[in-house]
Amino acid sequence: MPSERREFYRASNGDSWHLCRDANHMAVVVHEPNEASGGQSSVIELSTFLNPDNQGPEHQALRTLIGTLVYP
Repeated sequence: MPSERREFYRASNGDSWHLCRDANHMAVVVHEPNEASGGQSSVIELSTFLNPDNQGPEHQALRTLIGTLVYP
């Protein structure tokens, strides 16, 4: 599991999403579901997470974060 992490979204149910670097230093998203959902973390490739079909609040939060890096 990546050690460098930046949380960019936390849902009201306790799920959280983090922008991280994997072992190859590539940016990935780590989803940590709440314990009631099983609590099993998953690593998602950045391009998969940012697919235009994904429009959830966690996806919008990452797009907003990326936008702040481009337009401070």
